[in-house]
Amino acid sequence: MEIPKKMKAVMLVDYNKTEVREVPVPAFGTDEVLCRIRAVAICGSDPKVIEGHYSNVDWPPYFPFIMGHEWSGEVVATGKSVTEFKVGDRVAGEAHNGCGHCRNCMSGNYTVCLNYGMDGLKKAVPDKGHRHYGFYFQGANAEYGAFKVGSLHKIPDGVSFDAAALTDTAGVALRGVEKAGVTPGGTTVIIGPGPIGLCAMQECIALGAGQTVVVGRGYKLEMAKRLGASVCIDIEKEDPVQSVLELTNSIGADEVIECSGANDSPVKAVHMLKKTGVISLIANYREDKEQIPLPLNKIVFNDIKIYGSKANPNVSDTVLHMIASGAIRAEEMITHRFPLEQYDEAVDIFKNKRENSVKVVIHP
Repeated sequence: MEIPKKMKAVMLVDYNKTEVREVPVPAFGTDEVLCRIRAVAICGSDPKVIEGHYSNVDWPPYFPFIMGHEWSGEVVATGKSVTEFKVGDRVAGEAHNGCGHCRNCMSGNYTVCLNYGMDGLKKAVPDKGHRHYGFYFQGANAEYGAFKVGSLHKIPDGVSFDAAALTDTAGVALRGVEKAGVTPGGTTVIIGPGPIGLCAMQECIALGAGQTVVVGRGYKLEMAKRLGASVCIDIEKEDPVQSVLELTNSIGADEVIECSGANDSPVKAVHMLKKTGVISLIANYREDKEQIPLPLNKIVFNDIKIYGSKANPNVSDTVLHMIASGAIRAEEMITHRFPLEQYDEAVDIFKNKRENSVKVVIHP
């Protein structure tokens, strides 16, 4: 296809201010591809970036800035050294592309690359650092984007661009699920039925959990039930800890996947867990809110393991397979779709949970 010189993009021009502008189509390097963006899903972190909650870590590093990191599209041009992809390939992107040579990257942990933020933006040497698309490096809220091949994955036949845009969301969930492990035939609790929690629940079912218990409230809890949750606990009507203990004959759950971001949820997770159980923390927590101390003696005496899990390294191909097979019902989680020009309305509906929104997708 003929590639234009200019494109439309949503630019974050200051905190709490976005504009749709015409900007140059980005240049791409020898190890990059240029993609036509077909779908971008709004992430829970996006409104926080817009509002300046992450200014202390330089998200974004400058204005104007193109956000967007949960995306899918098609390859329209390739760099000279690219052999992994060809023009016409349908691809889903990851937010992270590590430097590839630090100790963390070499061990597969590229989302915590030791050269984070050092790719020619504020420090160090261009093309030698970690790229965090949509946070520290230009993202996908545009008609076109240039991306390192290490951040791309081919979309299986039969998976729509919209569904593939949830690869990042489902991957964040799967990484946390894998860290906790799933006990075949056991009881897994998922706290927080937002998009990540809903994906985690479906992944636990696919991996053999005997009983998936979702803790939450409102219409998202109802969606969890429709998507296959064994038991739904409404926190507005029940004590989740007591309910889980009753469901497990006072033994406790095998694993708890904490996706809510409520500062008291990790404490509840400890109390609803069996001895030797595992907790995986996927959510982001509010440091400006009251910090609830963990019951450290219970963690020690019950031999409990707690894992933090950042982003989605090495799981995207698995997630795309799960979407293709129907194990993750991505299309059913998408409740709203908007053109690029209605980005602010889309963010408002997503952030404020209007119209029973779950996952909101932008079509550049």
